Amino acid sequence: MLDLIDRVMGLSVKAEDLGFGHMVARAVVMYVALIVVVRVAKKRFLGNATAFDFILTVMVGSVAARAMTGGTPFFASLLGLMVLVWMHWFFSLATYRSSWFSRLIKGNATLLIKDGIPDQDALRAAHMSLNDLAEGLRETGVRNPSDVVEARLERNGKVSVIKR
Repeated sequence: MLDLIDRVMGLSVKAEDLGFGHMVARAVVMYVALIVVVRVAKKRFLGNATAFDFILTVMVGSVAARAMTGGTPFFASLLGLMVLVWMHWFFSLATYRSSWFSRLIKGNATLLIKDGIPDQDALRAAHMSLNDLAEGLRETGVRNPSDVVEARLERNGKVSVIKR
């Protein structure tokens, strides 16, 4: 059985010697494996809710691509994917249970406007210009900062607004 899997997927073949059939078989197996990874991982990691979630997305894509093209051993890469998803799951559980760990891993929202007045220091720290802030406000249907009770730069990089 292992010999058949090796022949079909080209597991013992150098990357440059992988054939069309090997790549098709690797793509099918990787596709199914990634469906499992996505189902096991928290749903929001695909939405790139925070940098924490985005990192997993990038790493999964990188590892999967190398495994498919023969840059790394296929099944070792699948194990690596499982470890990454397990770490993400464990870290997300830890951030759920610990606000300290959540702040460490995911960061904090930044208050940008309070009672209609933009906080210049917060904007500077977030590397946001007044034009960037205005764009974020317009995306929520607000034209003027004076129409805002509170606006925050959320951990996912979006501006959230509480209107008057």
